[in-house]
Order: sequence, then structure tokens, then C-alpha cells
Amino acid sequence: MRTRYVWRDGKMVQIEIAHPGAEPKIQIVPDIGGYKSMADGSWISSRSQHREHLKRHNCFEVGNEMPKPREITAPSREQRIKRLREQLWNMTDKQADKILAELRSQPRR
Repeated sequence: MRTRYVWRDGKMVQIEIAHPGAEPKIQIVPDIGGYKSMADGSWISSRSQHREHLKRHNCFEVGNEMPKPREITAPSREQRIKRLREQLWNMTDKQADKILAELRSQPRR
């Protein structure tokens, strides 16, 4: 039986996978129903055939792929200045006056 752990208060702690007091039971997952391949028209009738077929035709199931981590980089000073200028250019005078009033009311750092 698998054991699951989480990190709590600087320690690895074992957690219950099922509800407390639940007895472990066998879970039987049925095989997949057959389907006709869209890649070559062959009939696929089992999970093992499905996996082999995906590998053979360089395919993958949509939704099961792992997302690639995106690297977030801070914009350069020039990019920030350009973006601020664009935002100021698109503001109405009333919006700009409101922001300036808020900035003037804040204590200086």
C-alpha cells in the first residue's frame, strides 16, 4: 500500500489517503473500450495497445502533457518607462489628476 507524506512545520508527516477509519479495499479499473485510430484507422482495444500506438505514431493525449514552466523575467527599466508612457497617453485628464492626488497624499519614502 502506498504511503503519502506532506511537509508540515519543517517535518515530513504521513497523511491518510482515505478517510479516517476507512478500510483499504481493492479497486479494479476496467480496460478501455475499443476505438478506431484516427492516425491509421487500426482498431485499439486495450490500454497497452493504446500506449504502444501513441508511441509508434508520436502522439500524446491532450490534457495529460506536463505544462512547461515559464520563466518570468522582470521588464527592463526602458520597458517599464515605455509601458508607463503608453498608460499615461491613454488616460483622461480626470484619471491622471486622481492618480496624482493620491500620490501627493501619500507620505514620501
